[in-house]
Amino acid sequence: MPSLIFTRRFSMGHRLIHSTSDTCALPHGHNEYVTVTLKPLKTARLDGTSNMQISFENAKKTWHCFVDERLDHALQLSHDDPLLQWFRVNEPTRARRIIVTPGDPTTELMACLLKAKLTAFLKAENSILYCSELSLQETSTNTVSFQGDPLDIIPHQEENEKIPWWNRPDMSISDLPEFS
Repeated sequence: MPSLIFTRRFSMGHRLIHSTSDTCALPHGHNEYVTVTLKPLKTARLDGTSNMQISFENAKKTWHCFVDERLDHALQLSHDDPLLQWFRVNEPTRARRIIVTPGDPTTELMACLLKAKLTAFLKAENSILYCSELSLQETSTNTVSFQGDPLDIIPHQEENEKIPWWNRPDMSISDLPEFS
């Protein structure tokens, strides 16, 4: 089966507090494009009628819902960013729109987290597809592309912690209880 490739645009805000760049330490935003490549788990001959094993609509439905409803216009912050406490106190309702990451929400990390999330969705749906590559375009000149197992790259989590949001096939973007 041919690979299915689709792209979705979303707007986001973030800041990188552990970076050496003062510019990135200030909250700022990007209009990003996430492109995924889905491949079949096993090759099968097209049937000569519909000539597809799965429609684009079915292949991308959950993923596009996640991008549109959870990623778009969300704020990405490190788990240790002091702004999280500010939102807890001053904007608890809006705090639910914060994506909380293990360390700075760099494009590199976000590409891995998003690939893990898409993988969780596909497995939960018993999909005939898997995500072979995810690219995240931060600007017209900066793109991160990731192939492989994101769990080999994502910062280590304690063994006794619950399954992190990026490994759960739900619409969560944080593991902080008051942000859920």
